[in-house]
Amino acid sequence: MAGPGENGPPQKEFLIVAITPQFLERGVLWFAEHMGKIKHAVKTESFWKNNAVILEEGLEIKPGEFLRHLSDFGYEKTGMLFGKGEFTQKGNLIDVWPINSDIPFKIEFLGNTIEHIFPDMEAISHTEPKRTGSKRTLRGLKSGDYVVHVDHGIGIFRGTTANAEIRNQKPQKLNKFQDLNSKSEIRDLEFCTTKNLSGFFVVEYAPPKDRTEPDRLFVPIEQEKRLSPYIGFETPAIHRLGGSLWTSTKKRAKEDAEKFAQELIKIYASREAIRRLPYELDETMNREFAEAFEFTETADQAQAIKDIEHDLQKKRPMDRIVCGDVGFGKTEVAMRAAFMAVESGYQVAVITPTTVLAYEHGKNFVKRFEKFPITVASLSRLTHKDEKKKTLSWIENGTCDIVIGTHRLLSKDIHFKNLGLVIVDEEQKFGVRQKERFKELRSSCDILSLSATPIPRTLNFALAGIREISTIQTAPEGRLPIKTFILPHSYKTFARSVAAELERDGQVYFLHNRIETIGIVKEKLGKAIAHEMKKNARLEVIHARLPEESMIRIMEQFRDKKIDVLVATTIIENGLDFSNANTLIVDDGTRLGLAQAYQIRGRIGRGETQSFSYFAYRPKSITETAMERLLALKEFEELGSGYDIALKDLEMRGAGNMLGREQSGAINRVGLNLYCQVLAEAVEELKLTQGNGK
Repeated sequence: MAGPGENGPPQKEFLIVAITPQFLERGVLWFAEHMGKIKHAVKTESFWKNNAVILEEGLEIKPGEFLRHLSDFGYEKTGMLFGKGEFTQKGNLIDVWPINSDIPFKIEFLGNTIEHIFPDMEAISHTEPKRTGSKRTLRGLKSGDYVVHVDHGIGIFRGTTANAEIRNQKPQKLNKFQDLNSKSEIRDLEFCTTKNLSGFFVVEYAPPKDRTEPDRLFVPIEQEKRLSPYIGFETPAIHRLGGSLWTSTKKRAKEDAEKFAQELIKIYASREAIRRLPYELDETMNREFAEAFEFTETADQAQAIKDIEHDLQKKRPMDRIVCGDVGFGKTEVAMRAAFMAVESGYQVAVITPTTVLAYEHGKNFVKRFEKFPITVASLSRLTHKDEKKKTLSWIENGTCDIVIGTHRLLSKDIHFKNLGLVIVDEEQKFGVRQKERFKELRSSCDILSLSATPIPRTLNFALAGIREISTIQTAPEGRLPIKTFILPHSYKTFARSVAAELERDGQVYFLHNRIETIGIVKEKLGKAIAHEMKKNARLEVIHARLPEESMIRIMEQFRDKKIDVLVATTIIENGLDFSNANTLIVDDGTRLGLAQAYQIRGRIGRGETQSFSYFAYRPKSITETAMERLLALKEFEELGSGYDIALKDLEMRGAGNMLGREQSGAINRVGLNLYCQVLAEAVEELKLTQGNGK
């Protein structure tokens, strides 16, 4: 029999509510404050009767009937409680974690009667470390993370320790410092005996050749600048203290960085040598175009536009990248740049990595420019033969001011009369050949690149003056943060979430990222929705293997609200912008990387309507790392947190995009932060050398 010694104090009664969007929105406190009214409603109102149950000691209810209640409520049966919305059964004991409670409960049955109810302390003890661990992962280093010490190399972070702990250790534990050769290592030893220090970071290194246990380095907290998180494309090798490997590794990384810096400076110098006439900007026309924007620009948007104006009025071509979260207004910034170019007598090419994105941009540009005497055309595989012929002619004779398309626009058979500005959306998604063509264009055109992936600050600093960067981090006015829920996989829960969205005349993205089974999932979801709503919803499937014409047709039907639920793969990550779609359901959030999950979530919440995202997981197979990723998504619900969330994941994407694959080896050897520091020094040194005429 369970007792108070093994669990918390007995509980006379507690409430369990179903997993519904309405209840998920309510905080735990709301249920506690309204318990009296809820008790009455459970007895008198059909909605509450069907979606809530109050358990109490002595209540007669068959265990099987209670388990059916939990299943109907959308709760998932698991082997061990991992989070809210789950339950387990072992003989006459049922553990359940209600979504309306911060703690799980253990229910003990005697026959068909509830004998005892206790808070489940065992479940709390093994779930809390996971949750707090995920917070530490985001807010700072946690034990087990890789770190780089500028003097000693890559080690494993093992937390912090106080002075007393080190002073009280046996002498031989400090002797390892005396074996080290460099002055900085002896300095660390001296600091160990300083009374004024507030504590130490503990870093673990590989064992010396004559021992099996690892070495530890105590770094004074006051010297934290000598440590940085290791950010790389792969798991690093751990160094030995006092060895020569780290010195040679740093030297090699410095040589790589210097070589790359020379390439960058060469590009910089060649661009500095190119001259074109400054753009003649018409303030009146620019103001008129700006006033036609249906929203108010954010401060970051306004600054990016000002940066571009400044670039275009110089005598050398622009090469600027605009970074910003999905839905934060990069496209409007690009449209302003395009308008300035056309008003100055130039043609504009907007190049996208996919036909679908080209189609979306085409529609948006046509709508934005329709009140102005500017001709916008599209050119892709979807363009009809006759239309293509006409567009090519217009490009050549200058009739077409702005043309939007895929890398087809880079073909040698396309001749612009006076191409001035090239806008590249998500440049990193193009192939090597296209990127080489962009390099050629940089010597003759103004280039504006758009990216939803942030550039690490350290890299931004290293590239200062070589690649200009504008960052958009503020959300458009009226935009609400997306409410995010992490829940066990359940078609019943999915159906309820869909029903709640359709009841307010909205639409839903349902993400299932396996083309082979997406049809089966669509059928199961359709049946669950029909059962929940007592009527059929309109579902359609979209994925990358469909013919492009079919994809466009489905997107248009979704835009025209002829489809309620779009069952899709990660194809929705790029370019889809439907303000009426405000619910996203991901049926297995553990299959997505954190950066990708974050950017897919940005596909909803584009208007002023409250939006909801549901990331499901399968309790029987989820790993601790996968759960930490999902909890991180939940923790960073605020708008613009793409620059905080999964910083390592996003920064590696950003660094890879900016630096290219050639630099990945050097970055892996010393970590991104140290590489960028070395690169910045190399660039600055070369600039000074060239500036002095040496």
